[in-house]
Amino acid sequence: MCGIVGYVGKREAGPILMEGLHRLEYRGYDSAGIACARNNKLSIHKAKGKVRELERQLPAQLKGTPGIAHTRWATHGEPSDRNAHPHSDGTGRFAIVISMRTVTCRGVNLGSAYLIYRSGMILLWGF
Repeated sequence: MCGIVGYVGKREAGPILMEGLHRLEYRGYDSAGIACARNNKLSIHKAKGKVRELERQLPAQLKGTPGIAHTRWATHGEPSDRNAHPHSDGTGRFAIVISMRTVTCRGVNLGSAYLIYRSGMILLWGF
């Protein structure tokens, strides 16, 4: 089952988000990822497997705030680093995590999607 953790505040987001991911582990998942904003840049890390696999590839001190993290249970697409969330627009403007299947039908239904913009704003879209 997918899980989402987000943080906005004055503390570094990385440790808070990683603790949140660890607390979601009991739900089952196949990949995990994290995105933190710092100095108008997003740092995105994701890995197939357990949260500890993600932790192994993180810098010693993941800096930035706000941040968002995700555990994924694949219902569509194979478990892989590429399919792990967060996803980005490729320009580093935002990262997105989605906690349900997306469907396009006369518009885009994003279910519950959280966006982090470089400006530091987090948005929740829901229908």
